[in-house]
Amino acid sequence: MNNYIPKILGAIINFVSYFSSRFAAKLAIDLFSMPKKGKIQAEEGEYLKSAIQEDLYYDKLSIKTYHWKGSKETILLTHGWESNSFRWKDLIQLLKKEDYNIISIDAPAHGASGGKLFNALLYSECINVVVKRFNVHTIIGHSVGGMATVFFQHKYQLKSIERLILLGAPADFIGVFSRYESMMGYNKRVSKALKNYVLKYYNHLPEYFSPAVFSKEITAKGLIIHDKKDRIIPYKDGLKFKQNYSNATFIATKGFGHGLKSELVYQHILDFLNE
Repeated sequence: MNNYIPKILGAIINFVSYFSSRFAAKLAIDLFSMPKKGKIQAEEGEYLKSAIQEDLYYDKLSIKTYHWKGSKETILLTHGWESNSFRWKDLIQLLKKEDYNIISIDAPAHGASGGKLFNALLYSECINVVVKRFNVHTIIGHSVGGMATVFFQHKYQLKSIERLILLGAPADFIGVFSRYESMMGYNKRVSKALKNYVLKYYNHLPEYFSPAVFSKEITAKGLIIHDKKDRIIPYKDGLKFKQNYSNATFIATKGFGHGLKSELVYQHILDFLNE
């Protein structure tokens, strides 16, 4: 039954579009922006208690941060959709052994952060707040966390950011959008209204928001890791970063999927950090 729910909701929004395409677009955007999962479970909360927790704020939105102190450079971890800071547990343990100063953030509407709606541009502004508070040098972003990281650095061009590590990151917003539209089965009226909605509220059409293209203007040293069997963000997205991010190393993996939770991936990260 769960497999049919997106199509059922999509059919309802398609029906609404014949009366008001603007309202249909708002419904579609809200649905696209509202995570169903990602809140902290009991086991996850117990582990996260090992960190120093601090709430920061962006435009009255609370941002939960976790801090594991170390004497080496400061690394920020940015998770993806319907996740939270606990997803980094294994990597955090390895980084602690290396004595890195580790910060993790719960995205808007995820984990213990505030808000009900999420998008990568909002996430990027939260990242900016955290980077400046903790004087971050390196950011490791998974999935849309990587997308938001690129949006942040492209906009602010902070010289203090020395390295970016992107794990299974989407190369462009239009790709994410089109996969969402396909999953929901939206008609052309809704698709057109969605583009107009983005243009109205974000001053650009969806095609503009391309992390891969934005990476051309980023000078921080980069590491891009993408799995050939990623079923969430296609491998071709990783290749787009490889083509555009001139100061980055690209590593293709096979068999770790979108999550990229593996000792091999973590070793690639540690090697890159220790160069």
